[in-house]
Amino acid sequence: METPKTTRDTVMDLLSRIGTGDTDRIAELFAETVDWRLDWPESEHGRAGSPTPWIRHRTTRSEAAANFREIAEHHVPESVDTQVERILVDDTDAVVLGEIRQTARPTGRAYTAWFALHVTVEDGRITRFHIYEDSLSVAQAFTPAD
Repeated sequence: METPKTTRDTVMDLLSRIGTGDTDRIAELFAETVDWRLDWPESEHGRAGSPTPWIRHRTTRSEAAANFREIAEHHVPESVDTQVERILVDDTDAVVLGEIRQTARPTGRAYTAWFALHVTVEDGRITRFHIYEDSLSVAQAFTPAD
């Protein structure tokens, strides 16, 4: 019998899988239904022609996989760096604090964004994925020059 993963184990596994970019393996960590939220203006979520189309609410494991695929499509893979500063765990909840450095593929502009990721892990699966990031830095990097 496999030993159940702790919340910390699951979060560490998630971060590792995000680092490899294997969206199918990332998605395996999510429950079928996910409470997914982004710190981004609602009016911009899923807006046609948005320079950041991956930024929208999701509710399923397959949508979680799509999120990570879309992020990869819109960034320069050689210019990605994430620094995790701290992981705080309290029972089934964890908060990851850190900094993302990426380059927007459409504009070629690099950006740095601080983030806080709140996940809840139940029965070894991620049931909550709330990300709070410096959305202004992301938006500026993806906004075409005048």
